[in-house]
Amino acid sequence: MIELVVVLARLVQYAGAATLFGAPLFYLYALPAAGPGAARAMPDTRRLIVVAALLTAMGCGLALLAQTAMMSGALASALDPRALVMVATDTQFGASVLARAAASLIALVLVAALPPSTKLWRIAAALGALALASFAWSGHGADGEGAAGLFKLLADIVHLLAAGIWLGALAALVVLVLGARQAEAAAIRALHQALEGFSGVGSLVVAALVLTGLVNGWFLVGPDHALTAISTAWGAVLVAKLAVFALMLSLAALNRFVLTPRLERSLAGLDPTSALLALRRSLLVESAAGLSVLVLVSWLGTLAPPAAL
Repeated sequence: MIELVVVLARLVQYAGAATLFGAPLFYLYALPAAGPGAARAMPDTRRLIVVAALLTAMGCGLALLAQTAMMSGALASALDPRALVMVATDTQFGASVLARAAASLIALVLVAALPPSTKLWRIAAALGALALASFAWSGHGADGEGAAGLFKLLADIVHLLAAGIWLGALAALVVLVLGARQAEAAAIRALHQALEGFSGVGSLVVAALVLTGLVNGWFLVGPDHALTAISTAWGAVLVAKLAVFALMLSLAALNRFVLTPRLERSLAGLDPTSALLALRRSLLVESAAGLSVLVLVSWLGTLAPPAAL
């Protein structure tokens, strides 16, 4: 039961922090070029940031309770103030959770106080980057010493940030595509331009994910366990994660090379209905796959990698 709560807490934090980083970053490099049509299709860009920050903060609270119960071996200890303070202040896990909680709460205050603007998106993205990077100190990425340990930690941070760029952009795109209507040509044109803006960034994100994933795999699996890793629970979950990641790559390629050009052609023909529906379905499925990856990553964090066995 406690292990399930730990996985749930990690999932909520991952989803919140990824959106807190990736969505405002998406607003910076995609929406300004999209023009006023994007603003009409997505009138309250702050709402997604508020949801992301709330998810992160709530996940942090749940994670602290679950970790306290796990360390003490009793659910009742999760409500013991002294035990909670000990976990929060005397462990590396607690420090990382407090950093995420602080970043998300600051983001909430700023989003409530400031109007939507480039300045707000930059601050929110920076806070989201801090929240995401802090996961590297509460998982397997923090293991290791010396230069190799530092390299492993940096690879894990880059992997987290790259994933946040993709997942946060997906969240923003889903909101944008759900807000677009057939009769609003300006909003659909803004959606197309936003998709074009993400396409170049997406290629860099995929490259970063693959390269840092290989680095992390080398450290967590190790050359001595490469052939037997699949026989472990960690290896099986990793294979499932890679399969879903491959599905996301396929859908991203479909969006970029087929559905986005189709949407552009439909705008010229003044009948974007079918193209918009196809793109909406594809983005929703890709987002569901992204959420599935987060579930598997949250589960992976509770399992011992082959190199640790």
